[in-house]
Amino acid sequence: MTWITTKKCSAADAAEMIRNGDVLGVSGFTLAGYPKAVPLAIAARADKLHESGEEFKVTLFAGASTGDSCDGALARANALNLRMPYQSNPSLRKAINDGSIRYIDAHLGKMGYLVRTGAVPAPTVAIVEVSAIFPDGRVCLSTSGGNSVCYLEMAPKIILELNTRLGDSCIGMHDNALPELPPHAKPLAIYSAGDRVGDEFVRIDPNKVIAIVENEAYDEVTPFVEPDEISKNIGERILDFIRFEESHGRLPKGLAYQSGVGKVANAVLCAMADDDRLGQIDLYTEVIQEAVLPLLKKGKLGIASGTALTLSQAAQKEFVENSAEWKKHFVIRQQEVSNSPDVIRRLGVISMNTALEVDIFGNVNSSLVCGSAMMNGIGGSADFARHCALGFFLTPSVAKGGAISSVVPYVSHVDHTDHDTQIFVTEQGLADLRGLPVEERARLIIKNCAHPDYRAELTDVLEYGIKHAKGIHLPLALSRAFEMHTRFLETGKML
Repeated sequence: MTWITTKKCSAADAAEMIRNGDVLGVSGFTLAGYPKAVPLAIAARADKLHESGEEFKVTLFAGASTGDSCDGALARANALNLRMPYQSNPSLRKAINDGSIRYIDAHLGKMGYLVRTGAVPAPTVAIVEVSAIFPDGRVCLSTSGGNSVCYLEMAPKIILELNTRLGDSCIGMHDNALPELPPHAKPLAIYSAGDRVGDEFVRIDPNKVIAIVENEAYDEVTPFVEPDEISKNIGERILDFIRFEESHGRLPKGLAYQSGVGKVANAVLCAMADDDRLGQIDLYTEVIQEAVLPLLKKGKLGIASGTALTLSQAAQKEFVENSAEWKKHFVIRQQEVSNSPDVIRRLGVISMNTALEVDIFGNVNSSLVCGSAMMNGIGGSADFARHCALGFFLTPSVAKGGAISSVVPYVSHVDHTDHDTQIFVTEQGLADLRGLPVEERARLIIKNCAHPDYRAELTDVLEYGIKHAKGIHLPLALSRAFEMHTRFLETGKML
């Protein structure tokens, strides 16, 4: 009888091992590879303890967002004290915005470093989904890398969730390196998207394992939706611009791509799959979305490197069935490596991320609605935007049927300053901001990216700033900076 057999138990039994005040470091990144059975059991236990008047809350660290059976269940059970570094769950978002759960929004590439250097508390318990466990202490992670290696190393106690549905489909995909810590840290020897610098498996101390829980659940990823016309428009504009830059010798061919999360980012990958002029491409990204599968099936995918393979249930089934051949095209890394500024800069990544809103001066808001209400978080977009060779921020020009303009006089929260942005794209057009002073940037953004309904007011704000701002290097009149946001809060419309 091996230690694996003796540590097996039910999710409910594993949940009994969690104490009030524990810091849980869980696997998972953007709805891929997170534990599903144990968090549900912890939420059920929290409900019972609360009914009997006992206090029970934990801190939850992950890689990024997890599924509803983790983030959502724990939030609804009032079992979370603090969450970090990213989320996308409606129940959790509501609790963050009403103040009942504290939330720290952080750059995803820095989270592991913060834990490993002691800047934030190390997990007291790591709960990690794996696809295989070996008697010698090796485990194979499942559909994400995230911060799993960090949490497995730092936590004194480990609970493993063995996803039996995955079989050997994930074996061979993972590259489990972590960057060295300073001082005198050696660089990661990654010079192309497919380079490997770590181990296929994670070696853990079996003595730290307090429970092994089997599950066969799917990652709770929403089904893939074909891009709408606006998203297709944006995707086609990006590809046209890249071809233009390549034809003029300003952009080398063969650079790897990073694509953010969402339907607009998906549209870019779909446009690549449908473009007969485009050859084989590599991805060096965070999230490998389902839109990469058409590229794979059409023979256009070289290597997709990321820290999560985020697929709908139907695509998860298809991947397991075809994994022997398909997984040769994938490398799943720890997020400190997938989001490493050093590697991103060395590879010359072409970066594409979604914005909530942009302003006429080139700043981007990725995280907060009207400056205070958390949507999801900054994610890893800044890791790529500041260090990429070519960076795009994408957004439809309007939202809520035109009631909201995505182009505003000044963003209500700054996630990416004008120093770190290069190109804005909406369905109205594309604004290449590189090498332009502030006023020229503003006029180009208004002309090419703003919806026609909002161009006159945005131009009026700019002209007013040129006349009345304290200085005209950045002609922003503070009295008018948030007038469109204020009007929306008062009337429900920015117009």
